[in-house]
Amino acid sequence: MLHQHAPAVPELALAPFRTGTEAAHGVAWLGPATVFPQPVGLAATWDEDLITRVGEAIGREVKAKKEMDPSVSLNVWAPVVNPLRHPLWGRNEEGFSEDPHLTARFASAFCAGLKGADAGTWLTVPTLKHFLGYNNEHDRSLTSSNLSDRVLHEYELPAYRQPIEDGVAGAVMLSYNLVNGRPAHVSDLVNKHLRTWTNGGSVVVVSDAGAPSALFRAEKYFPDGASAYAAALKAGVDNFTDDGDNPGPSVSYLEDALERGLLTVDDLDRSVLRLLTLRARTGEFGDHHGSSSTSAGESDAAATVALAREAARKSVVLLRNQPDPHLLPLGNNPGSIAVIGTLGQRVLSDWYSGTLQNECGIAEALSRRYQDVIAEDGLDVITLRSVRTGTYLGLPSPSETTDDDGGVLVADTTSPAVGEHFTLKDWGSGEFSLQSSLTGRFVAAGTDNYLRASADRIGGWVVQETFRLVHSHDGTVAIQHVASSQWVRVESGTGSLVLASGVEAAADRFVVRTIKSGHHAAHAAAASSDVAVVVVGNDPHLGGRETQDRESLDLPQSEQELVRIVQDANPKTILLVVSSYPYALGDLADLPAIAWTSHGGQELGPGVVDVLSGDAEPTGRLPQTWFARNRDLPDILDYDIIGSESTYLYTRAEPLYPLGHGLSYGDVQYTNAVVSSDPASKTIGVDVTLTNQGDRVAHELVQAYASAPTHQDHFPRRLLVAHRRVELAPGARITATLRIPVERLATFSTVAEAMVVEPGEYRILVGSSAQRLPVSVAIQVPDRGQRSRRIAGTWVPARLYDTKSNIDLVPSQPLSGTAITPADPFEPAWAVYRKWDGLPITAVNCEVLSARTGKGFGDCSISVQTSGPADTWLDLGQCQLKEGYSGEVGIDVDPSVLPAWTASGTLRLVLKGAITVQQLQVT
Repeated sequence: MLHQHAPAVPELALAPFRTGTEAAHGVAWLGPATVFPQPVGLAATWDEDLITRVGEAIGREVKAKKEMDPSVSLNVWAPVVNPLRHPLWGRNEEGFSEDPHLTARFASAFCAGLKGADAGTWLTVPTLKHFLGYNNEHDRSLTSSNLSDRVLHEYELPAYRQPIEDGVAGAVMLSYNLVNGRPAHVSDLVNKHLRTWTNGGSVVVVSDAGAPSALFRAEKYFPDGASAYAAALKAGVDNFTDDGDNPGPSVSYLEDALERGLLTVDDLDRSVLRLLTLRARTGEFGDHHGSSSTSAGESDAAATVALAREAARKSVVLLRNQPDPHLLPLGNNPGSIAVIGTLGQRVLSDWYSGTLQNECGIAEALSRRYQDVIAEDGLDVITLRSVRTGTYLGLPSPSETTDDDGGVLVADTTSPAVGEHFTLKDWGSGEFSLQSSLTGRFVAAGTDNYLRASADRIGGWVVQETFRLVHSHDGTVAIQHVASSQWVRVESGTGSLVLASGVEAAADRFVVRTIKSGHHAAHAAAASSDVAVVVVGNDPHLGGRETQDRESLDLPQSEQELVRIVQDANPKTILLVVSSYPYALGDLADLPAIAWTSHGGQELGPGVVDVLSGDAEPTGRLPQTWFARNRDLPDILDYDIIGSESTYLYTRAEPLYPLGHGLSYGDVQYTNAVVSSDPASKTIGVDVTLTNQGDRVAHELVQAYASAPTHQDHFPRRLLVAHRRVELAPGARITATLRIPVERLATFSTVAEAMVVEPGEYRILVGSSAQRLPVSVAIQVPDRGQRSRRIAGTWVPARLYDTKSNIDLVPSQPLSGTAITPADPFEPAWAVYRKWDGLPITAVNCEVLSARTGKGFGDCSISVQTSGPADTWLDLGQCQLKEGYSGEVGIDVDPSVLPAWTASGTLRLVLKGAITVQQLQVT
């Protein structure tokens, strides 16, 4: 019962059961289903009611599929609640927001819909993904996310905690990565935190696919499967997704663990009980099974399509709309419109999409709204002639073609016709696709290594539809299949196009002839129209996705050039970005009108056109920062957002577009912020006056951010603490009140080991984004008497530093505890511990877990310092360590430095060499 695919147990009248139906923004992998905007697009609505309704619609469709196929699971693996810490993360589209509390609110809203409104029976059981510290794809099973206690409590845990405490999430999936050197699947954080947020700890914890085996294979953290499975189960894993639909190996590992005394029957029973509880929640064991008040039988298809359109419409963000005159909205009579770019004509899906049905793209939707619309993809149409054979690559004759695969491509003619014409698309990073001009299908490699124009769209876990064109000095190209790294050859005897392994020399070389210039066509279309809408972005299967992080914030050069060509041809150019993630736009940010939407699902086109036309107001706002330059980002593996000064919370970079940014067609001005309630209470009220100076109704998302320049700790430069949406008629003047829970001002105290609201002055800044905050008000938070000093004589875990440099967090023991060690033992490493009581001391003691001096590590030493005048550090004492030392060491304190210690109460631990320290104490 502990494997993802649990067989029936006839003796207990238990049916077969499987965990996990993917449902990130619609039912995935189970055939046709309503496809809503990607989660990052849903988050751009900032509309929790809408997100709940989307969740409920998805839940109903899961239930409907369950009624048609009993093997469908009502345990859904959604939503992803990893905060969008780094915009180059390949799975950016799956998350909600850069802000953890915003993520938590949207996750709770989505889960509430998936759970359904029936108080007794859950429509589905949502699963929060992926616990914990998971924002990189490269080597994701081998990299460790270093999470200090502050980052853990302030940034990582909140997104999981609220949905669980709200009672709307019934399961959590663990992540592939390691956290502080320990695999997440055996992390002590599950039982330490996650399981404490519900009565009885009934939340089911499932593994990610293949992660249990990775514990003893890729990660080599355990010697064998039995010890790995036993440790994972004890750490909190209830359900193992491993070896596909075959539970045999998992059962064998667990049986072996029982025989070896690594597990007890009670350990197994706890997990079985939690899994049975999950199943019971859906009514499987009672009279209500299949009769929830939100049953799929009540689903209204037309209403669901309307909901998909509403979600697509509300997720559109107007980024720029230069005045004098505004290009947007288009209004009723914009004249002729050219829609340029392949993304203007297609609706793209992603790995976790359902099968699209009745989708409508942007050009088609504009054609429905306006009479004079033309569409141009801006792509080259080419032929490819083999130098060796003198023949052109093309479709086979009809007699050699099947409906299923389009037939193997051949190079068998010296006179190219339309069957030998292919549309060439540059997706960036050297990846191209070839699409038959005759059939519209993409060229793909089959399992037999032959090439066919057989794919309706780019997709799959391993994309088979992209190639690299490797240019030679003579102007010819060799074609390399990206997924397999094999080269395209014309097969001798048959003329078929086949992949050949080996080096580039094995490839045929081809001459590229341009039949149609995409740039010329784009220029002509734009120049002949009154308005040009150029649509650029990404395919969610390429460049950045699960298993692949992005390389850069920049738009592909081919997309940039297309925009420039259109802009040169027509100054009335609207740039529409359709993407899974933010871009740095460079000089393109100066275009007169710019909008963004995620891949918006089947109603992408109608939703976008509702906003562009002005039939609906633009209400979308960015759920994450759009940074202006790659250099504004930290290393993707640097999870210390405080130390690296990253995310909107700490960055000093001037963003292209900040969190919360999005324009209205109105013109709202902010004046007068005043405190309307006592800061000593649990909620702070702030009133702000808004005036709509425009001639249209304005939908304003009023946002409040906190700052605390004199805070004792490193408080965020901007912290979102409240938001609300208001509507203002033209000329209207209103007062909006924002309610701010005082607890939102809390930071994690390394002294109290708890979230604490430090006393002192805070500023509440109010405006329309994290950067545009025209009004502010100061508040005073009184001292609430929380412990604020470390006490001499007590042992302090070394992980509870306040600041650090070149420090990694590592396991103290394989399954519990965290220690510190230099990330690079050849560079200086230090950790600072502030807020000691400052009383006179004679020694500093450290518990050392290990010290290595051999194999080129050099000498090992520990120095202790205290802060002196003008940002200096004064030595208190030092000790040398021998190879292999472990245990307690005492460092005598220089009495002459005690006055500085007494004044500052600050200690800095300086580690030299390969030393691991568990805890420290002053005496």
